[in-house]
Amino acid sequence: MNIVISIVIVLILLGVLASMHELAHFWVAKLLKIKAFEVSLFVGPKLLSWKRNDVDFSIRLIPVGAYVRFSEIDEEGYVVKSDDPHLLINQPRFKRLLVALAGPVMNLILGILIFFLMYCFTGFVSTDIGNPVPGAQTAEVASEYVERDTIVKVNGARVYMYYDFSYEMSTIDPADDVVLTLKSRETGRLYDVTLEPVQKRKPLLLITVESISTENEYHGWKIYSVDEEQNNGNPVLQAGDYVTHFNGVSVADEGFEDYINNLNDDSITVTYVRDGVENEAEIIPVYQDYYTDRGIVLYSYAVNSPANFFKAFAYAAKMPASMTNFTIRGIRDAIRGRVKVYNLVSGPIGIASVVNDVVEDEQDSIGDKIYMLIMLGGIISIALAFSNLLPIPGLDGVQILLIVVEMVIGRKLSEKAEGRLTIIGFVLIILLLIFAFVSDILTIIFGFGT
Repeated sequence: MNIVISIVIVLILLGVLASMHELAHFWVAKLLKIKAFEVSLFVGPKLLSWKRNDVDFSIRLIPVGAYVRFSEIDEEGYVVKSDDPHLLINQPRFKRLLVALAGPVMNLILGILIFFLMYCFTGFVSTDIGNPVPGAQTAEVASEYVERDTIVKVNGARVYMYYDFSYEMSTIDPADDVVLTLKSRETGRLYDVTLEPVQKRKPLLLITVESISTENEYHGWKIYSVDEEQNNGNPVLQAGDYVTHFNGVSVADEGFEDYINNLNDDSITVTYVRDGVENEAEIIPVYQDYYTDRGIVLYSYAVNSPANFFKAFAYAAKMPASMTNFTIRGIRDAIRGRVKVYNLVSGPIGIASVVNDVVEDEQDSIGDKIYMLIMLGGIISIALAFSNLLPIPGLDGVQILLIVVEMVIGRKLSEKAEGRLTIIGFVLIILLLIFAFVSDILTIIFGFGT
């Protein structure tokens, strides 16, 4: 049942975004006094129709797409050629270009507004650097940067928002240096800060605890499970035990984590309670090498002041650049073999799968689900803006490309040349649809790309 709901949500979402896209074409044409013959919201059988100012309006059954017709059609379904100066085809190139660009621009604006409104209600995570974390790499260079300066590059790669910052950080090996390029909030000056990892070793206790809370009668950790490899394959501790001390240091002590992470003993004396009786035993720890945390904290802002209101809008306006950056990075890493190509393209099935995951997640509240779906709508709207710029039949990119070519060569392309471009574009869109479909199916059924 949930998958049906998810498909309906996706159809409505795509239908609304497509309708706003087509209405933008219509509104700009109307401003430029260009004649439109029909405006249809959604597709399929008509549910409601009316006529106003010689334009046929309709709302149809299937919320998948929408369209605006700028040409007259005869009874046999053919386009009627006319010298009417109010027809789109007879307009100057710059007017036709404005009408063609209106749809993608509308989707771009919608996406930005969606994220802006979300940030107004929930706040947002910026790329402004926060206080250094004690013991982390940022603490070692705390004197070299100023709190709330903005991170603009990671190892030379441009970042715009938290999303592409996180992606860049996830591709860097823990053993490698990280060069952060920051922009001064005070002067606008760019400067670099290098985070250098320090290799350390810590003991693995090989236990899983129910909670790190020590608010119980023994002031210890209650063990949920014990790894069979503990103590060289001879586990001392058992599920249900309460661990209270290591080498006499209480697990409830504030400095316990630092103590255990810097331990380098061949054996550890563990104090634990079993069946109400306190016991002590020696265990041989397994040590693991690790690198110090980078400790990069990013500032979160609540939109509770005029300054943060404008900051939220400026941050939302970066989303198109962030998505473009993210896509380019993804293609680059797919070429390098870091990510699978199946992760780069998703079609309607993939979108429905994401929506279904949101709908089925029992841990999220209704408010959380609505928030996630609205965010998905913003992402799809911006994605539609860019995808519609592709020179593929049925998309605005074809008309935009043809108009730009006409502007460059100073004349209209021949019907033969337009036909060739149309065929090439048609082949491209078929290949893209097939790839997106196969990608979605393989990802859902076989887990490719995960």
